[in-house]
Amino acid sequence: MSSRLNLMLLMTLSLLGACRSDPIEFHTLTPTAVTRQAAGSEIAIESVSVPPQVDRAQIVVRQGASGLAILETQWWGASLADELRSALAEQLNSADSERRLSVRIVVQRFDSVPGQYALIDAKWRLRGVGGSATLSCRSVLQTRAGTGIDEVVSAHQVNIQALAMQINQAARDTRGGCPAIGANAEG
Repeated sequence: MSSRLNLMLLMTLSLLGACRSDPIEFHTLTPTAVTRQAAGSEIAIESVSVPPQVDRAQIVVRQGASGLAILETQWWGASLADELRSALAEQLNSADSERRLSVRIVVQRFDSVPGQYALIDAKWRLRGVGGSATLSCRSVLQTRAGTGIDEVVSAHQVNIQALAMQINQAARDTRGGCPAIGANAEG
């Protein structure tokens, strides 16, 4: 009876070990060191929207020419739209504390390709700029990314910093012009 009980215990432990899953790792788009200018006022974020394919807790990466992979153990700290909002809120400010500015951001593409690049293609509208009521611009930012997810997230952080810099630049431009589109954030 004892050997039969030991065999059942061994089989149960083996099955439980086979059901073990890898731990979930969480990532954020907010960099550890945020470069923020002391003078001025914040630019309020009206809204941030992202494509539904990538707006989820799990990180989504491109595979091949048309595939997407949802990484079950690599998650954002919040939904992607909320991560973008938080990261940008830390970095957006106007040099003019008198004007109240706000921005609406519509992300058209948010691509993560491990070993190749991270890309953000966003249209944004800045309200309260100069003599005009609104300024509509587009930013396409691409940064090389390593093969690991941490490296892909770091590349996206560089893109977000560049996007914030472009919005800040437009907020400071009294002529109300958009920054150049299609600039690479890094190499």
